Amino acid sequence: MIRVQRGNFDVGAEMAAMSGRNIGALSSFVGLVRGEDGDESVGAMTLEYYPGMTEKKLAEIEAEAHKRWALEDSLVIHRYGRLEPGEQIVLVVTASSHRQAAIESCAFLIDWLKTSAPFWKLEERKNGADWVKARESDDAAAEKWSVKK
Repeated sequence: MIRVQRGNFDVGAEMAAMSGRNIGALSSFVGLVRGEDGDESVGAMTLEYYPGMTEKKLAEIEAEAHKRWALEDSLVIHRYGRLEPGEQIVLVVTASSHRQAAIESCAFLIDWLKTSAPFWKLEERKNGADWVKARESDDAAAEKWSVKK
């Protein structure tokens, strides 16, 4: 399931809703707004997205995870709007009958969301605001998943 929303989410409630059936493992990741980027303080981050296109791309990434691993369920929630340091940005939860599939698919989704999901992030700093640029380390993390298992 994919949700792009302005409001916050309850990690425990979302994971509890996925429990049961043939699920033996849940793996999760929660991304937060950092208060610093390097040696600069970040006052807030504004996330923008393109409605329709963003959800479509997220669904494609999620479908790829379901092709690669035996998942019972998955959830991606990504927020938009102005968020302050410490606030939750993204939740990824994968559910499977065994831990390895849950762990690997969760890592895959995180890495691919970071590099392929069409979100734009504007960081507010003391000396003005800057758009967040892609990082080579994020591209390298996603690249390791380019070869299908």
